[in-house]
Amino acid sequence: MPEVKIDTGHTAWLLVSTALVLLMTPALALFYGGLNRNKGVLNMMMMSFSSIGLVSVLWLFYGFSASFGPDSAGGLFGNLGQYFGSKTYLTEIWGATADNPSGLQIPTFVFMVFQMTFAVITVALISGAISDRAKFGGWLLFAAGWATLVYFPVAHSVWGGGLLTQKFHPLDFAGGTAVHINAGAAALGVALVLGKRIGWPREIMKPHNVPFVALGAGLLWFGWFGFNAGSEGGVDFVTGLAFVNTQVATAAALLGWVIVEWIRDRKPTLVGASSGAVAGLVAITPACGFIDSWAAVLLGLVAGVVCALAVSLKYRFGFDDSLDVVGVHFVGGWIGSLWLGFFANDKLNANISSALGAKNGLFFGGGAGQLGAQAAASGIVTIYSFAIAFGLAFIIEKTIGFRVSAEAEVEGIDIAEHAESAYDMTPGTGSGGGGAFALAGVGAGKAPAPAAEAPASETVAG
Repeated sequence: MPEVKIDTGHTAWLLVSTALVLLMTPALALFYGGLNRNKGVLNMMMMSFSSIGLVSVLWLFYGFSASFGPDSAGGLFGNLGQYFGSKTYLTEIWGATADNPSGLQIPTFVFMVFQMTFAVITVALISGAISDRAKFGGWLLFAAGWATLVYFPVAHSVWGGGLLTQKFHPLDFAGGTAVHINAGAAALGVALVLGKRIGWPREIMKPHNVPFVALGAGLLWFGWFGFNAGSEGGVDFVTGLAFVNTQVATAAALLGWVIVEWIRDRKPTLVGASSGAVAGLVAITPACGFIDSWAAVLLGLVAGVVCALAVSLKYRFGFDDSLDVVGVHFVGGWIGSLWLGFFANDKLNANISSALGAKNGLFFGGGAGQLGAQAAASGIVTIYSFAIAFGLAFIIEKTIGFRVSAEAEVEGIDIAEHAESAYDMTPGTGSGGGGAFALAGVGAGKAPAPAAEAPASETVAG
């Protein structure tokens, strides 16, 4: 094996960032699971975990090549055989060329697995729009098809030198367009095909476990530092800028969402604070390495307020986006993308003009050109992702079936699809009775106290 010179500091940071981003998908499972009703929480979480398994394998076989291989197919895909098959890239340096043999001083293998985690969570994000009513087999087929036909070509177009980069030079530091707008548009498409949950919107469908929601949001916040700051590909001043901007924008968005609740409903909620934090994380994602920190605070505040209002759009327009993927990820992604058209500043990151061929924002002397580029790229991704997701979901529904039966939906999709439930409320019946206390010798020899009759419980949608 030939000697390979790498920057161990940059490589170590990217490996840590990879682990942080991977953590975000189980965190998303907790966040979505808590927001869901209790009879479908396992199915909801299973869709996130299955994305890790499915997309990781697809990414290794052809996803990385399609996204980051040399441009082919008119700018839609990279060369599908570039990073698999007979060619090994274990000893390659990412970005190395004859003119720049050192590249980014990071092994291609490490960059590959870092980007793998992005693909995983982008697919998982879509699942929040279709909770309680999607067959698990249908979900897996949709996830594989959408990753192949949408995520991989969009990632190539935005980050891999493909069509959108060639035409518009949009800025997207860590995934506002490629991840959040992309997933949000797909979520709307598949939600329209599957239709509304039984009882929606007449029945109140409350989050069944608010601590789960807060824990998931907190872990997402933690992992997002790898998502954003890791996207610099090394450790430098821009890494620090992205890290700080991620923190302050998220904090401001949390406050913005809570302020809306306080004014509108007179009661700020933990679910609202958690959702506001996620909205801020989404909005700062495309901009974190390209704008100043004061602009990041403003961005977070705007995203928190607008997304808090946007989640009600599903009631106005009558689409059942169960866990507000459209209101948070689609709307938040658009806010962050357009923000770059106003606030991008190449004095903070010279790559804006030198490497990416983009322009400063309107407020920093660049005119309206970059704003137009951001709108064009985000609009194209919106239309493309929505159309393919709608078509895929429609085909699946008309062939193998995508939506579960009404009976399975009412009784609980966890039992119908997975033969298990999140909460078993039956008493333990271990050998000899008495459960764990008896096994531990506590209260031995005493007759059990008669069970008090339980009062009738009020049914609450969870």
